[in-house]
Amino acid sequence: MIRVENLTKRYGSILAVNNVSFKVKEKELLGFLGPNGAGKTTVMRILTTFIAPTSGKAFINDIDVNENPIEVRKLIGYLPETAPLYLDMRVYNYLKFCGEARGLHKTQLSERIDWVIEACALKGVLKQEVAELSRGYKQRVGLAQALIHDPKILILDEPTSGLDPLQIIVIRNLIKKLSKEKTIIFSTHILQEASATSERILIINEGKIIADGSINELEEKAKESHLIIFEVKAKREEVESELDRVAGISEYSYVGKDDETVSKFEIRTPLDRDIRLELDQISKKNNWIVIELHRAEISFEETFLTLTKQSQKM
Repeated sequence: MIRVENLTKRYGSILAVNNVSFKVKEKELLGFLGPNGAGKTTVMRILTTFIAPTSGKAFINDIDVNENPIEVRKLIGYLPETAPLYLDMRVYNYLKFCGEARGLHKTQLSERIDWVIEACALKGVLKQEVAELSRGYKQRVGLAQALIHDPKILILDEPTSGLDPLQIIVIRNLIKKLSKEKTIIFSTHILQEASATSERILIINEGKIIADGSINELEEKAKESHLIIFEVKAKREEVESELDRVAGISEYSYVGKDDETVSKFEIRTPLDRDIRLELDQISKKNNWIVIELHRAEISFEETFLTLTKQSQKM
């Protein structure tokens, strides 16, 4: 449904997007993740025909976004980070206006308004002016205008930005529900949003795509070492003295509390080195009671930081 080939965008001397390429399949839910200023919004504005690329091409359902922007817009529903709302209009009138602007009339317009009211849970605010709505409801109205013409593709830029936890859950669940029928790209700089919502994640940093895959695939790609949690009933200095003698430990850090009788460490080792049996033997030799000894899962936050750091070294 979406194909991006060697996309580049410059603003004078600033390279906002640097030779970006990727594809999105039909009914795929893609999380576009990256820090602020990474190039996410620029890519989305090119895909939605708001701006033209400096070089490269983008296709929506095999239609070139530069050569035929009107046809592309018929296929896309777009929610920018700041929803395009007319604050002095009542919600129902705003939705009617958006539908008419999209070319909907009479029965079709009425059916689509009813559908977005139900899908975005707007029934209770239809007679209110948009300016009176909470941030969460404004975001729902913004999503409703993106859906009014029943587009095949949804492009959502930071759709949960500024929302409270309950509002985030509502929007997240709605996006997941919509993904069963539509192709969706949504951008975010929040790791939890990407991991909780997306089937596949595309990470962009400094205008370049640095990783592409499921969370498990990205975690495997980012692995530079094993993380072992080791907690025993022993004094910190005694354990550190033994750890200093173990070959293959890249680094370790004390993460225990202020308790002289219990020591807890996070230990990093190379991927080809498993020291758990050795740590168990050291504990038995010193008569330490082992409270915890296992290989820990590396968090998605650590994965993101690792991949970002790797991209900066390239």
